[in-house]
Amino acid sequence: MPSFKIKASYYKNSSMQNANHAQNLLDLTRSMYHSLLFHVHALWIQLFYFIFFSVLGFLLLKLLPMRDFSNRSSNLDLFFTSISATTVSSMDTVPLESFSNSQLIVMTLLMLLGGEVFTSMLGLQFQNIRIKKEQEIIAQKPQSLDLTISHDPTSDLQNQIEMGTADVKLFNIPQNPMSQNHIKLNSVSAKAILKEKGINLQTFSFFTVVSSFSNCGFIPTNENMIVFKACSGLLLIVSAQILLGNTLFASTLRFVMWVFKKVTKRQEFEYMLRNHESIGYDHLLPASRALSVAVCVVGFMLIQLVLFCSMEWWSEGLEGLGSYQKLVAGLFMSVNSRHSGESVVDLSVVSPAVLVLYVVMMYLPPYTCFLPSEESHKIENSPPLETKKKRSVWRWQNVLLSQLSYLAIFVILVCITERRHLKEDPLNFNVLNIVIEVTSAYGNVGYSTGYSCQRKLNNDGMCKDAWTGFSGRWSGEGKVVLMAVMFFGRLKKFSFDGGKAWKLA
Repeated sequence: MPSFKIKASYYKNSSMQNANHAQNLLDLTRSMYHSLLFHVHALWIQLFYFIFFSVLGFLLLKLLPMRDFSNRSSNLDLFFTSISATTVSSMDTVPLESFSNSQLIVMTLLMLLGGEVFTSMLGLQFQNIRIKKEQEIIAQKPQSLDLTISHDPTSDLQNQIEMGTADVKLFNIPQNPMSQNHIKLNSVSAKAILKEKGINLQTFSFFTVVSSFSNCGFIPTNENMIVFKACSGLLLIVSAQILLGNTLFASTLRFVMWVFKKVTKRQEFEYMLRNHESIGYDHLLPASRALSVAVCVVGFMLIQLVLFCSMEWWSEGLEGLGSYQKLVAGLFMSVNSRHSGESVVDLSVVSPAVLVLYVVMMYLPPYTCFLPSEESHKIENSPPLETKKKRSVWRWQNVLLSQLSYLAIFVILVCITERRHLKEDPLNFNVLNIVIEVTSAYGNVGYSTGYSCQRKLNNDGMCKDAWTGFSGRWSGEGKVVLMAVMFFGRLKKFSFDGGKAWKLA
């Protein structure tokens, strides 16, 4: 009997200890979650997000078998590919036809998780959770607050709390207006190409839809869209997805919300259209700016189309195409130069004037317009607490450099890492090609001039052309620099205000 009591007491104490450990772990988790929710800057949260999925994608690509077993890609190249897919940059150092069907599915998921629309939805949901948490804290400690919150229905904060998840669900508009069936229908003429390459039609369709809408630019063919340059219908459908997924997303979103407001007569739509600032969703722009962005998108496309057609109409890149097909091909290139990077022409044969214009287009943010921002606030007109916070942010932004300064630094670093190639292979490794590659990575575009063994001055016969980007021939150090550029480009919105402390006159 005494032995039984001792064992019972032991198990009871053990159970209590386990319960205490579980409670301590739960308290620690809550504390970390609270710190993450209120004290960690969004930059670090998003950086961790992209790094986590890049590492996860690399491990999956490493574990899954390659389609082409003769192509033994290095760990650095696989990690480079995973980062490129997660940051929707479409910079490639491995021929895409070397990847198996399962690896292409992994890359599709990475592009979906890293797309701007998906990550912005996560940010909106995260903000909604934060608002709810603030409401709980206010409800739990009403007497400890010196500042009382007005319960006036017109109060911005109160409206945000009362709306709850309604403003999140509002943005769940159809993300793929052009369905997979449409892609299949318009890809009938391309079936023979896919069959010849051994690429599954369903995988190609789904991969292309996700890649285009997320503005990644990866296509599961080595030649990207060059093999489909005569398929004008397919190019137009993909172009529409690209525009809706990036440069015209904000304008389309506001138009859809305006239509919903007119049809449903609900006050929530009216509130969000009038109080876009308090919603905290970056893609919800004021009406004037949304219109200006749309006008600028069309204007930039027309400028590029005119220059491209005037310089490349009779070029070898468009050889064999009719007038209508050439016009659609030029429009497709103009759409992709902003942020997608899908191409129907080998950039190495495109005239330098067009390439320089593409560099400018790749540098511009998606919502570039020529109207003064209506969302800017003067620090002196803000409440005291908000003023202190904004001044702190302003001091940090003064330390930062401008976007052009960072691009120049990255170009210099690449020129240092590739100095031997610049000396021995100047026709391929020239500064313009490096600038295009770095700017493309910064804009998460994916345009590349590629590499040609025919341009190599001292060709010893060992060089073999491969369907990879120009960076595929860079040294390991140069690839690491370009990976950093892709991360920086994906998070560049956090440094847009940098460099304002510098006075040039």
